[in-house]
Amino acid sequence: MKKNIIIALLFVPLLMMAQKPWTLQQCVDTALTNNRTVKQQALAKNNKDIAYEQARQNLLPNLNASASQNWNFGQSVDKFINPKNSTSAGLNAQLTLFDGMKMKYSIDASKEDMMAANADLEKIKQDITMNVALGFMQILLNKELLQIAEDQLALTRTKIEQRKGLVAAGKLAEGELLDLLAQEAKEEMNRLQAENTLKLSLLDLAQYLEIDNFEKMDVVAPDNLSESDLQLLTADAVFQSALTHRPEIKGAEYRLKSSEYNVLIAKGNYYPSLSLGANYGTSYYNLSNLPTNNSFAQQLSDNMSAQIGLSLRVPIFNKFEVRNGVRSAELGVKSSKISMDNAKLELKKSIQQAYYNALGAKSRWDASKKSEVASREAYRFTNQKYEGGKATLYELYQAKSNMTQVLSEGVQAKYQYFFRVKMLELLK
Repeated sequence: MKKNIIIALLFVPLLMMAQKPWTLQQCVDTALTNNRTVKQQALAKNNKDIAYEQARQNLLPNLNASASQNWNFGQSVDKFINPKNSTSAGLNAQLTLFDGMKMKYSIDASKEDMMAANADLEKIKQDITMNVALGFMQILLNKELLQIAEDQLALTRTKIEQRKGLVAAGKLAEGELLDLLAQEAKEEMNRLQAENTLKLSLLDLAQYLEIDNFEKMDVVAPDNLSESDLQLLTADAVFQSALTHRPEIKGAEYRLKSSEYNVLIAKGNYYPSLSLGANYGTSYYNLSNLPTNNSFAQQLSDNMSAQIGLSLRVPIFNKFEVRNGVRSAELGVKSSKISMDNAKLELKKSIQQAYYNALGAKSRWDASKKSEVASREAYRFTNQKYEGGKATLYELYQAKSNMTQVLSEGVQAKYQYFFRVKMLELLK
């Protein structure tokens, strides 16, 4: 019983935390933690780290031990030396002294590949951050659209309550009340549609975060999400900054450097290679033609030998493999340059589109502010005329519908502007 109480107390803070609205930073952090693409790219980066470490360790010498046991049957060419069996063991070491700088350039190329993998991981994280921000903004937008629908429905219901008293007192025809009830049903449907749209946007974000129980999920708007906190940067300023900071550009630059090192590695095959080798070993022989053989331990001690030497390899003709390898590596450099140019072009396109979309959204938002004032005043004036019997219910509906549309368009333009500005900040 006591154990169950302790477990329950431990879960209470978690339940309380789960009921709190999510902030944008919490959503981003959760997505980066749970996203499988991030995890997969992190593994790819770890592989590049290992490859770089191995390239550095290739400078170390090799050291291997060997042992063999042989049994001989039949006659030997030399009848005086005919071992029945033999045992040998030894150590072998080898160190490359010069290989045309291939190992050095391999280290440099592996380092650039490692940096490129890290840039790819950062690019994925920034893309996820942008997608989470978009989903987050969509929820905030849908919440405001739902609030607009609820406010309009509340106005109609207030009007219905007022008209019920007039109909009961015989001062108003029942048909007008029925029209209001029909309008209420229509606005209730609009509210339900807005509520469903909000739930779907919450589901989209929850699936992106890979969490369950989205029905109880809610988000809170950031404190700096106001017009005074936003600064619309120019497309040129963002692009110039992005050229030195964006991970996709840095990744393309790292891959270009790696391909250039691959050319030097391929050219290294033109040069001779020099290596230092050393051997140390011993052996035991059991000779059949001798009356006695020294003991195993004695022979191992007597037969010890050591050898050290240099080995030089000079390439003369290798079926043009080296030349074709260099040509292939040079094509890789050209391909990397094209990839880098494409990365810059795509980045410039994204920045320009975000900038002009932000300008358009800002213009629509500014226009909607003026329209909102006008539409609210038009609705207020039409409502006064309707209350005084100088306007029809249809005219009141029309004024209210216009006001609702203007409010919805204004909210949409506002959040489109917010997102494009934030997008430019992330692309910087």
